[in-house]
Amino acid sequence: MADTLIFAVPKGRILDDALPVLERVGIMPSAEFHDPKNRSLRFGTNRADMDIIRVRAFDVATFVAHGAAQIGIVGSDVIDEFDYSDLYAPVDLNFGHCRLSVAEPAEESASNQPRPSHIRVATKYPNITRRYFERQGVQAECVKLNGAMELAPSLGLSRRIVDLVESGRTLKDNGLVETEVITQVSARLIVNRAALKKDHARLGPLMSAFRDLAAERRQAA
Repeated sequence: MADTLIFAVPKGRILDDALPVLERVGIMPSAEFHDPKNRSLRFGTNRADMDIIRVRAFDVATFVAHGAAQIGIVGSDVIDEFDYSDLYAPVDLNFGHCRLSVAEPAEESASNQPRPSHIRVATKYPNITRRYFERQGVQAECVKLNGAMELAPSLGLSRRIVDLVESGRTLKDNGLVETEVITQVSARLIVNRAALKKDHARLGPLMSAFRDLAAERRQAA
């Protein structure tokens, strides 16, 4: 149907925490969504006026910012990286917590050498990385990788990486240490600004339901 709301959710680490939250606000994907053999990206829900799409986290922000989806859930790291003007992020959902950090080889960190004015960094977040180092008067040449960032220093691609960190175990296993925290990250509800104005009757109550649930979760924590 032409007026179907599209709710975008990310594959990966946030999805498992997002599904119970969706259920609490009355949104349940169809059974096919939970079938690991199903290769579809768009699914029905228990709401006749809503479908759900499951895409890469970075694509969640793009679909919502450009109005292909009206609402979604994504990490604040993705929001900060793209900084889309048409993206409204009204609710911190209080899950998916981690941090975006700088890491480098343990021996280099221990050397206490002054940082040069130009560095190379492997990261999935070139925009955040450049802005962060610019504030310190450092020019960062960013090598864009979509994964396996921890390999970059040992293979000579770059001496530093910027990546998401939860426990730090992956860094340790690859001989790296976390040296700086750029920002704390959590899952956010995002809404397309134009869609919110056009369809506030449906999107407004959804936003309120997520906001109330997030407040309830914070009180219970």
